[in-house]
Amino acid sequence: MLQLTQVRCFVAVAEELHFGRAAARLNMTQPPLSRQIQLLEHTLGVGLLERTSRNVRLTQAGIVFLPEARRLLRSAEDAMLTARRAGRGALGQIAIGFTPSSSYDFLPRLISALQNEYPDIELILEEMITRDQITALASNRIDLAFVRPPFGATDVTFQPVRYERIVAALPAHHPLAHRMAITSTDLEGQDLIMYSVLGGGYFHDLVQRLLVSANIQPRLIHRLTQIHALLSMVKTGVGMALIPESAARLGIENVICRPLAFGDDIQAELYMAHRTQDNSPLLSSVMAVVSRITKDAVPVFPRNL
Repeated sequence: MLQLTQVRCFVAVAEELHFGRAAARLNMTQPPLSRQIQLLEHTLGVGLLERTSRNVRLTQAGIVFLPEARRLLRSAEDAMLTARRAGRGALGQIAIGFTPSSSYDFLPRLISALQNEYPDIELILEEMITRDQITALASNRIDLAFVRPPFGATDVTFQPVRYERIVAALPAHHPLAHRMAITSTDLEGQDLIMYSVLGGGYFHDLVQRLLVSANIQPRLIHRLTQIHALLSMVKTGVGMALIPESAARLGIENVICRPLAFGDDIQAELYMAHRTQDNSPLLSSVMAVVSRITKDAVPVFPRNL
């Protein structure tokens, strides 16, 4: 079997055509260099060099073998660098689960940051509700999850990555659309498109808490699952909706978003979750990027409104 050391010695001699210079280049003495060449020729079963007291020449076999030897050394170097990059978490494949609402702003920024910093990490993205993501983590179907509480999982580590305020989405022609912020009094008696208890349970409970804490009694209409469905209804003018701040970035035509002048203590929470025993460098690299982009996130509306 070919030994890389022998191949490297041959390439040095073939390029220098001088054993003394080749030995100096490889930081070794001539006798072991000559021995490596002899072992390589024995392995190949052909002579690669013609040696005289005055010079060294390549045989025909040596001429043909030289470019292949160089290619072999380059491949070995590439393989070594690839392994090192994988060991640093800069190369590989990672499966990520995410809730639909996290795809409005957070997920696109994460994908962009990973592509810029780790272009050789392959992302496999799966949209799932929180319960399904926890199951997928346990079965090793995904490596990282972005979920909403509550969790009810063991052997999984959860880390908060984002808190966002709830804002009001109104039809562009709504009487309140000109306001800089919406007060609790403004919402009283308004037609409010609500989330379904089943498919949109997290945001249903969040909005319900918000209304109860401010003692507001709007007129609840419809029961929808997805935020973009609520915004489509807002667009038609049938009512207003309360949505996470990131959804305001969607820029739905004829929909105006305004911050709330109350309820700052009730926010939508997004957590990053992974198997507790998973300490792969690849996962650590991705999680570090997540931490950085969430720290640098800019709110849609200034906090002093």
